[in-house]
Amino acid sequence: MAVRTITGDQAVAYAVMLARAEVIPGFPITPQTIIIEQITEFINDGLMDADFISAESEHSVLSAAVGASAGGVRTFTATSSQGLALMYEMLFAAAPNRLPVVMAIANRSLGAASGIWTEHNDSLPVRESGWLQVYVEDNQEALDMTIQAFRVAEDRRVMLPMMVCLDGFILSHVVEGVDIPDQATVDRYLPKFAPVNVLDPRDPVMINPVTPPEFATEMRYQQDRAVQASRTVIAEADEEFAALTGRRYGGLFECYRMDDADYALAGLGTWAGLAREAVDRLREEGKKAGLIKLRYMRPFPGEELRQATLNLRALGTFDRSAAFNGYGPVFTEVRNALYGSGITVTDHVAGIGGRDITVETVLDMYDLVERSARGEKVRDCTWHTLRGDME
Repeated sequence: MAVRTITGDQAVAYAVMLARAEVIPGFPITPQTIIIEQITEFINDGLMDADFISAESEHSVLSAAVGASAGGVRTFTATSSQGLALMYEMLFAAAPNRLPVVMAIANRSLGAASGIWTEHNDSLPVRESGWLQVYVEDNQEALDMTIQAFRVAEDRRVMLPMMVCLDGFILSHVVEGVDIPDQATVDRYLPKFAPVNVLDPRDPVMINPVTPPEFATEMRYQQDRAVQASRTVIAEADEEFAALTGRRYGGLFECYRMDDADYALAGLGTWAGLAREAVDRLREEGKKAGLIKLRYMRPFPGEELRQATLNLRALGTFDRSAAFNGYGPVFTEVRNALYGSGITVTDHVAGIGGRDITVETVLDMYDLVERSARGEKVRDCTWHTLRGDME
């Protein structure tokens, strides 16, 4: 293994090279572009035996990825924001056809009045597309989870596409020391792709035909069962990766100082690092705060979350996006999972459009959750760091 100081985008590219991906369609969009640029450099320099397809749009990118995966080769691509939105139609081709494409999403705000900075409102709205989704905290996790994504997605019990989501600019463009495993280690961990059904002109088959009602329900049921089966595969992949590299991520989510916690926050992405620091400060004050770093939104760890929160009096959720139903999508998923548990759940929205989140911001969140744990009435959803008179 070797330690390199690289960006999150470069970390993903190194992982794709080590995974021996064979086809990489791509189209530039900030803040993802560095991933594809670095991969093309690897190919040009002879470090990677793969075909790069320069497509004319993100819709074409994912169309090419679907075709390559259906042809039986390990396939990767990457995008952000409006690029993911343009792929929307093809997201629903990859998943029902059980094609294990791996795609990195450098999260960025989307839509009118959008910027180029991080927000989760690009990937979270497509969590119902049938793709697995994992959100990473740092550049090391970005590399490791890209490798694990191929292992999980290509498992015969799963055979579903997977998104590896990393906060734009906060990870994509910021350098950190990353421990890059050697090729032999990754080869031991990740076997050669063995597709289930392959489009081959020598043995013609049809995929993605018009499906009548007599078969559609069963097809969707099988897809749903594959998402549920991925829970076991994710846990196995995490343990086996830890055995080879010494790095373990906890599977669906990671708990921090939760053993005796009275109240906690749960959320995705780079926010978790700030939350750890906030928890440590609160613990020094004698307050029993905890943290649940959510990693997977699909499969969502509903039952596992219920078990992890059994002794809590209150739980807050952090959302870096809005669902425009009065809450954020993380809150909606968590509250659904904890329905009937008796735990008070509040939502905390921050970081929209890439606005800075500080430890003090997170401490404000914990303060509200602690008050809720004491039985005080607080808002169900609080938007933090609002400027001006926005009550």
